[in-house]
Amino acid sequence: MDTSQNNIFLSVVIPVYNEEKILSDSILKFDKFFSEKGWTYEIIVVNDGSLDKTKEIGLNLEKIVKNFRLVSYDKNQGKGNAVKVGMLEAKGQYRLMADADNSTPIEEINGFLPFFKEGYDIVIGSRAKGGRGENVKLEQPFYRIMLAKSANLIIRIMAVSGISDTQCGFKCFSSRSANIIFPRLRIKRWGWDIEALAIAQRKNLKIKETPVSWFNRAESRVRPIKGAITTLIELMKIKWNIIVGKYK
Repeated sequence: MDTSQNNIFLSVVIPVYNEEKILSDSILKFDKFFSEKGWTYEIIVVNDGSLDKTKEIGLNLEKIVKNFRLVSYDKNQGKGNAVKVGMLEAKGQYRLMADADNSTPIEEINGFLPFFKEGYDIVIGSRAKGGRGENVKLEQPFYRIMLAKSANLIIRIMAVSGISDTQCGFKCFSSRSANIIFPRLRIKRWGWDIEALAIAQRKNLKIKETPVSWFNRAESRVRPIKGAITTLIELMKIKWNIIVGKYK
């Protein structure tokens, strides 16, 4: 692994919206983990128009965390837009998208990196593919599980084949794959994962899906029905973009 000071080994992109309660603890935890690894790294938080004190906390973190950078804009545009902005700002050899709540523990990156040496361009976490059940906390209600399974079936038919879990918030891209995918990304909200993987498959990038530990954040603001409807609409847009060749 190249840990030269002239080269960033790993970039971590964290999209945030109204995360004042957890942002500091998460960033300090990430920073401690990476510094102990001895990697060259950067932590990029993209503030997607938060209405609370997320921006102020991010500005304070820039003063105390050496490898931390805040990117911020005033109007909320969606998680997909925030991830795109962060990935295009990132300079790392590998670029990890992680959620601010650490729902998939940052330590899972240890299991991702060997796959790049095997020739994979993208490694994505999966809660469905033989997940590590002993580490999964706060199981989701039955209706949410069935909703997710139904949505995944539709996703596989319409846009992304062979992927069990397109929506897990823990995905790592080589710099090459990130530079191919993210300039082409058009979806700004929840369907960005689907679009990114759809582009990857059409560009013949090699994707590895691997089980990760995960817990369901009890106070999550994501509303399953509303989120499913939004994602379905975005999925239809992605399918149309595929048909008309917008990802070339």
